[in-house]
Amino acid sequence: MLAQLFAVMAPVLVGASIGFGWIRLGLNYPTEFITKLVFNIGTPALVLASLANAEVDPHTFGRTLATTFVVLAGMAVASFGVARLLGKPWQVIISPMMYPNAGNMGLPVSLYAFGKEGFTFAMTAWVANALIQFTIGMMMATRGNPWKALARNPTLYSIAISLTLLLSGVHLPAWLGNTVHLLSGLTIPLMLITLGVSLASIQARSLSSGFLFTLCRVPIALALSFGIAAWFGLPPVAASAVALQMSMPVAVYNYLFAQRSRREPEYVASLVFCSTVLAFVYLPLELAFML
Repeated sequence: MLAQLFAVMAPVLVGASIGFGWIRLGLNYPTEFITKLVFNIGTPALVLASLANAEVDPHTFGRTLATTFVVLAGMAVASFGVARLLGKPWQVIISPMMYPNAGNMGLPVSLYAFGKEGFTFAMTAWVANALIQFTIGMMMATRGNPWKALARNPTLYSIAISLTLLLSGVHLPAWLGNTVHLLSGLTIPLMLITLGVSLASIQARSLSSGFLFTLCRVPIALALSFGIAAWFGLPPVAASAVALQMSMPVAVYNYLFAQRSRREPEYVASLVFCSTVLAFVYLPLELAFML
């Protein structure tokens, strides 16, 4: 079991450590270029490669999507109680509560933990999370015209195309499927390295509050995920994939959104940092229960 857990966590740890060490050595990392590359090409390609040709029952896919939406709503409601516990405005806490790092960290862990079948459900959970994060979340964080930011988000278009193909039973032609599969291969490694770069660059403060936040958030996410998955009748692998994704540490995007909206970005940085550090402790415990 320990060897299996290490095999799951090692790629994530090594990938993030490369980015972290790269910055600590004083080497240049073109974060803006890499982020745009992953955001505009890698992530849309990963969505198309993973979902468009996925062999999954559309009914189960729909239930997984619905489960994640309800969990996100539950996390939004729970954020009011956590905000009161931490003595912070709910506007600061709601995004870190709702949006886990289901992309940079969740997808690689899910891939190595559950294999191809579980990865499809993990990707479904990420899609639901991304739909809310890059619509409602972006609109809450954007100053100015939010619709322009939404219209320029290629991930939303790739999600729409993938869902249309999946639900209609139509597959991508071989040449296009091979192309997006090749391009999708750059996404997860760059996500992990950029995660390490972000952790090395963030100036984390309020560490005790960040650890307390994580100790509150993770059990709530797990309880909601497994409870709602049972309510929707999801198969065990789908339920575990949703629970694992929703209990991931706070996404770095929350820090970027906090900067954009000017809602205590330094505090949100501490939530990102503390939850990611603790993830290397609690995720192996979760996986030991799930696998």
